[in-house]
Amino acid sequence: MSALVTTFTTLPFSQLRRNRYFYLWYDGVYATLCLGLLAAMHLGGYQGLFGESALIGEWRWTYMVAFPAVLYLQILASVFVHVCTHGSFPRAVNRLIGEICGVVVLTRFASWEVIHQRHHRFSDDVEKDPHPIVPSYWEFCVRTIVGVEKQLQQIYFDLYGESPETRRYEKLRAYVSYATNLLLVFTWFMALGPHAFFFFFVPASVLGALHLFHFNWSTHNAFSPSGDYKPVNLDHGFYWLGNRIWFGIYYHANHHKNARSLNPMTATPSLPLTAPPGRLGASQPS
Repeated sequence: MSALVTTFTTLPFSQLRRNRYFYLWYDGVYATLCLGLLAAMHLGGYQGLFGESALIGEWRWTYMVAFPAVLYLQILASVFVHVCTHGSFPRAVNRLIGEICGVVVLTRFASWEVIHQRHHRFSDDVEKDPHPIVPSYWEFCVRTIVGVEKQLQQIYFDLYGESPETRRYEKLRAYVSYATNLLLVFTWFMALGPHAFFFFFVPASVLGALHLFHFNWSTHNAFSPSGDYKPVNLDHGFYWLGNRIWFGIYYHANHHKNARSLNPMTATPSLPLTAPPGRLGASQPS
């Protein structure tokens, strides 16, 4: 029982350091759960959240009223995954919250936590940061998608050495992980049904991912004309609103100084704010 409790309360990176096959076990559990849920929904005749059976049904304008709330919750799930990577919630529930929110944002918790720990260790290092800043936001999005997988492999090589054996293992791990993600997406489709999946979940997931990329990009001083990329605090315009509805996420310099704080906007130390574009280089006390 003690070992089981430890498993469900220890962060994934710590488990990866102790077990070189952690990811196969992790993905295997998720794949088994997804297959079990799919079988149960099929055998039970479940037809989705709205009960429709067609591939795509009729669009309803009322969906537009509900969509902002769905998008807010999708982004909030990413915020909570981020919080859980630092163990900011009580230990008894931190991993559980991280796993649930990781399922909502589709990445699952382990890869997010492992990658994010590397980001904090090598922040803005062009070779080792999973998402180093470049001036173009869209280029940054592409580099992040490519860089995350590359750095996942490098993390394993750093822990267990790079050899033909570990390269073969990492190739297998990647295939298993992608296959498990596909199973997870299909499970969401079956659980939500076509209306909720295509009119809510898919657009909210895409916009949520773009917001996540923009959050990482903007809070590392991407607007700097001199390329002075580093964590900064932002609290003007849209960022002001984002800080108040998403637990101060744009106070990113504070976060890098005090990573375990649930709301870095209220954490110490409170570092200077970065000025809006057009007044870069100026700062004001926060």
